[in-house]
Amino acid sequence: MRKRYLLVSDFDQTLSFDDTGHKLSEALGIGGFGETVHGLSQLNLVQEGAELAYLLRHDPEYRRVRREHLATIGGQIRLKRNIARLVQLLASGIEGMHFDFYVVSAAPEEVVHAALRGLVPPDHVIATRFDYEPSGEIAAVTRVPAGYGKVMAVDELRLALGIPGERVVYVGDGTSDLHVMLHVNRIDGLTIAASESRSITQIARRTVISDDALSVLIPILEELCGHTPLQIRELFERHGMQIQEWDRVRTDWLTISDRDDVAETAGTTG
Repeated sequence: MRKRYLLVSDFDQTLSFDDTGHKLSEALGIGGFGETVHGLSQLNLVQEGAELAYLLRHDPEYRRVRREHLATIGGQIRLKRNIARLVQLLASGIEGMHFDFYVVSAAPEEVVHAALRGLVPPDHVIATRFDYEPSGEIAAVTRVPAGYGKVMAVDELRLALGIPGERVVYVGDGTSDLHVMLHVNRIDGLTIAASESRSITQIARRTVISDDALSVLIPILEELCGHTPLQIRELFERHGMQIQEWDRVRTDWLTISDRDDVAETAGTTG
């Protein structure tokens, strides 16, 4: 009998190199997407990560986007290597374990479906969903798995599959993943950061940086299976792959001030 696990991955800059909002904005000839997102976050108008959905529904410049435009952008997204191999190994390549692999993303589902076509089944993708007018214009936003929405999506999957919290793995890259990572940590699951952003590496139990999707297997094999580096290398080689470089780096984040500066600051407060 295999133990059953749930692995949930973000999409933008976790399975891909691109950010959907930036990619779509470039295609539309709209500049300043990052500044627009920052402004929305300062106003607390939408959940963090749901800014693109808000713009597509309400901003005049983005309102001209149609369903087919989203699918086209999805086909242009640059993906990390070996996503198909990752799904295969998670399903049957680790002795005694089976992983149900799902993607939960605030990107429009047309984008994610097009990008992952042939790699991840559409029913294993939970992404932002729109209703459309007959003209193709976006009429309403019916689902946005961002912020606490990702927490709900992961819990719904876990309960539907009957998987306990300690067998949940979540992989993400940015601040929109903070709520779900805190939740997965709380239920004793494994959280993996796919970027060096300080806000997320301080919360994730492990951090892995690579341009290959298979890299997430390293913390899974170490933390859940208790594999040694030698056993991990042997497993990769059995499946026709070789780990060429594997650098372990411990990062200390420091802010250091001169003692005189600290004393001066203390003397001017109060």
